[in-house]
Amino acid sequence: MRATANVLDNNKIKLVIEIDELEMADAVSATVKSIAQDIVIKGFRKGKAPRNLIEQRLGGAQALRAEAIREAMPNFYARAVVETEIDPIDQPNVTITAGEDEGVVVFEAEVEVRPEVSIGGYQNLVVTLPSVSVSADDVDDQLVSLRDTDAVLNVVERSVVTTDVVTLDIVASDPSGESEPMNLSDIVYPVGSESITEGLDEQLTGKSIGDEFQIAGPGPMGTGAWIFDVTVKEVKEKSLPELTDEWVAESTDFTTVEELRNDIETQLTRRKVLEAQFARRDASLQALSELVAEDACPAALVGSETERRVHDLGHRLEQQNLTIDSFLQITNQSPESLIATLREDAVKWVRTDLALRALAKAESLDPTDEEADEELVSTSLEMGVPAETLRTNIRESGRVVAFRAEVAKMKATKWLNEHVSYVDAEGKEISRELLETDQSLDENA
Repeated sequence: MRATANVLDNNKIKLVIEIDELEMADAVSATVKSIAQDIVIKGFRKGKAPRNLIEQRLGGAQALRAEAIREAMPNFYARAVVETEIDPIDQPNVTITAGEDEGVVVFEAEVEVRPEVSIGGYQNLVVTLPSVSVSADDVDDQLVSLRDTDAVLNVVERSVVTTDVVTLDIVASDPSGESEPMNLSDIVYPVGSESITEGLDEQLTGKSIGDEFQIAGPGPMGTGAWIFDVTVKEVKEKSLPELTDEWVAESTDFTTVEELRNDIETQLTRRKVLEAQFARRDASLQALSELVAEDACPAALVGSETERRVHDLGHRLEQQNLTIDSFLQITNQSPESLIATLREDAVKWVRTDLALRALAKAESLDPTDEEADEELVSTSLEMGVPAETLRTNIRESGRVVAFRAEVAKMKATKWLNEHVSYVDAEGKEISRELLETDQSLDENA
């Protein structure tokens, strides 16, 4: 087999593939063997029918040759993709130009390939991450939370503020009539907890004992539009213990306020650094992907990625004994809105994919044979298949270029994390050394 690739307009490639007579003869023999396993001819065991009878059954030698060409073409196309090192992103449009009756078979496969995009400015990319700085107010908030566990509630004769605890009578009804009304008496409710319905906390602020009011909001489990008739029966304010060394020694593992503040600051810093570390990879990829214009994403790539996401969603739902229809009802979505959401995610993925490939090319990050094989072995272990089986599958399916590209993208991701600058929302630089520090090493982590 011989294959050549010619560049066309609109990001397409034309493969010209020639199959010599010897290879074509092997393809016909393989087709005969395959058909013999599927048909029954009187007087012959299954799989043992002679070629001439199979030809007769199909309609003659030309029909057998046509069937052989049809069956062999996907394999020859895959081999041509590997040989010419192109990266198709859509199904090929195939035309046989010679050899249908005899001689060398020639066919052309016109196919769209993955585009190469420009990512100007990637060398000076700045990525915004959650802040790793801890303020005095952050520490004070934690101290309030700790003291809150020892708070004393005292009845007051004033209007409600956001830190109070109130006692309420509530009658909740569903205007649709689908659910029975709920009568709740003497409910102890921390103002600001937002645990009953949306908007209740705002309505409570400023109310006094004996006040009655009505509010509309989501019902139980956040469903529907319910009506809540609320009566304020009692208002209590929290009295926090004074922040002293004595209280610290009695209520915590520390002996002084200073020690407790220092520990809180350390723990908050660690937590913030962890949050930044978790956000680092996705934020870096997002920043890089934004260097690729959305209109640079081929419709074929976006479409196939959207279909893959629909299929994956269906598979996950099936494992949970759910259908797409039931999922749409539960999430209150229409099929169109679901597809729009999945397409939006697909566009983000395509932009990131194109950007990483462009970065790998710009920084000459193509994997060596050793790196590619190392990743193949690692992948085979994760899949639970022999490395040689995976290697053969990748080669025969024409995915050698695609696999090496994935390894290059891994290298590009690593390069990105090592070279971009990190700042918080206020533009303050975040230390790369801090982001690479293993927060679990501390015994208190």
